[in-house]
Amino acid sequence: MCGIAGIVNLDGAPVDAARLYAMARTIEHRGPDGSGVWASGAAGLAHRRLSVIDSVGGGQPMSLAGDGLTITFNGEIFNYIELRQELAANGHQFRTRSDTEVILHLYQEYGPECVNRMNGQWAFAIWDERRQRLFMSRDRLGVLPLFHTMAAGAFLFGSEVKALLTHPEAARSIDLEGLRQTFTYWFPLAPRTVFKDIFELPPAHSMILEGGRLRIYRYWQLDYSVGLDAADGRSEQSYVDELCHLLLDSTKIRLRSDVPVGAYLSGGLDSSVTSALARRFVGNSLCTFSVAFEDPALDESSYQAEVAARLGSRHATIDCSADDIAEVFPEVIRHTERPVLRTAAAPLFLLSKLVHDSGFRVVLTGEGSDEFLGGYDIFKEAKIRAFWGAQIDSRYRSQLLKRLYPYLPGLQSQPLAYLRAFFHVSRETLADPYFSHIPRWALTVRSQALFAPEVREAVRMSVAYSDVGELLPEGFAGWPVFSRAQYLESVFLLPGYLLASQGDRVSMAHSVEARYPFLDHRLAEFSTRVPARLKMKVLNEKYLLKRAFGHMVPDSVRTRPKQPYRAPDAVSFFDPDSGQARRNYVEETLSPESIRAGGIFDVGAVQKLTAKAKSGRASDFVSNAALVGVLSTQLVIQQFISNRSDEVYDATDRTRCAAVCN
Repeated sequence: MCGIAGIVNLDGAPVDAARLYAMARTIEHRGPDGSGVWASGAAGLAHRRLSVIDSVGGGQPMSLAGDGLTITFNGEIFNYIELRQELAANGHQFRTRSDTEVILHLYQEYGPECVNRMNGQWAFAIWDERRQRLFMSRDRLGVLPLFHTMAAGAFLFGSEVKALLTHPEAARSIDLEGLRQTFTYWFPLAPRTVFKDIFELPPAHSMILEGGRLRIYRYWQLDYSVGLDAADGRSEQSYVDELCHLLLDSTKIRLRSDVPVGAYLSGGLDSSVTSALARRFVGNSLCTFSVAFEDPALDESSYQAEVAARLGSRHATIDCSADDIAEVFPEVIRHTERPVLRTAAAPLFLLSKLVHDSGFRVVLTGEGSDEFLGGYDIFKEAKIRAFWGAQIDSRYRSQLLKRLYPYLPGLQSQPLAYLRAFFHVSRETLADPYFSHIPRWALTVRSQALFAPEVREAVRMSVAYSDVGELLPEGFAGWPVFSRAQYLESVFLLPGYLLASQGDRVSMAHSVEARYPFLDHRLAEFSTRVPARLKMKVLNEKYLLKRAFGHMVPDSVRTRPKQPYRAPDAVSFFDPDSGQARRNYVEETLSPESIRAGGIFDVGAVQKLTAKAKSGRASDFVSNAALVGVLSTQLVIQQFISNRSDEVYDATDRTRCAAVCN
């Protein structure tokens, strides 16, 4: 993968090519192997390259001779070999072995509809000189980021927000609605970001800028209504066979690379299956990478070691402590470019550094399985809540929720009335279209109590969760609870949080490309057709995946209870034994002066929360989320709003640009 950026001046003025180089310089970590800029009149494209396929011929921006098409592309088109063969049969001639050139010919052949033929992860922009059109697209499931804004009559885009902020007229302020959404859903709802007037192209969307007009449209949609539990005449084995075929092929094409491909190994079922499939194709050369925690409640290293031993992989592990998280957290936020409510991105940031330092630049990872094949506790929780709701006064049914969360000791002693209120089990919520996610969202909203009074007033919503409702497909409210929960996880949380804060941004911080076999769009579409009873059989999560691939992993991994990936939160910043901050920046960033200057949070409320963390009492979800959220928001303000260093570009950029452009 790489980094891309570009400018289109709507007034027709020539693009300052040196500014393109400055934009590319801010995302050098995404592509340390090379850079390029291209400018022609009012349009210009920039690129930073991470060489994975065709290191000799795949340089960018790349133009299609004689047709006025130029592209800057971030990502991988995994079926590029098959597409190239089809295009060659239609008379197209190629001068490189790159998937980048395949996209140009696809666009030449099919126009904007070309994306429907692609299997991959991408964010790209094509300047069509003849039509004076900019075409941009982002992959179906949102693996790769793409941001845009308007600044002084110029349309700017880039892989990261920091590239846009090189323009002196780009807005530099916090979008309060984006922040409120983050403190509700854990992320802003695309196209909104936490930066005012800076937008994200949503997953599965394309954009056309032509004649001064901007059109954004969806080209692909998940539809879970097709997989209702009606009798379809198919046997369970037929679903197993189809899943086997799809995941095998998805893994195989994601191993296409001119450099070695490793694999993340968490110790859970998904990464173990992914690694086992990779081992089938690459043999004894497989290298696996894991993160281990000093806290036994979070650590999965024994399972990781067992899987690695069974696979015979060369295995490397990085140990992550609370102190390590405190050390790298500011840099993590520098790359996520958004507030986070958990520290989980930090260990993955360190893991990608291990991969980079081990000489690898591509890894397979297991994200997507939980969303598409029914693995999350939130799906179990929704089933139990609905089961309990059918007999609201049942004490037996309420106990199932305690059994679901054995790692939450505070939950075990709570009475029936508390559980009913905490999990929102009532006749009203049973009919709510957001039934599955109300407990999570309502709990997270409580962290907004840290907002300053004027901020709380500014973001007050008239209808609860109406902003999500505006983005839902027609008929969503009539879907079964399980289908609705899957849609909310796969369409919103997956790209908005997991693939952003814990995926691309922390892997590419160390120039490591992550690939996701479970995020093949064919497998995603397949999952919508699978009856819910085969995804989660009663409360047996990922039943179909276990049927298909359980034999490839140790029994201890296949049968172990689902353990969500977690990292230490508040204790990463304050040592509960000494009551001291682990790093000076923590005290400084949460000081009354800093909070007051940021203008987002209430000084007194933050000081109370800080005192709670220092004493080791910030152990509940809300306190942890609030502390991490406040600290990361303050770091965003410091790094992107107050600090204007990114907008500076100097004679060096002009000199480098001249060497490339002239």
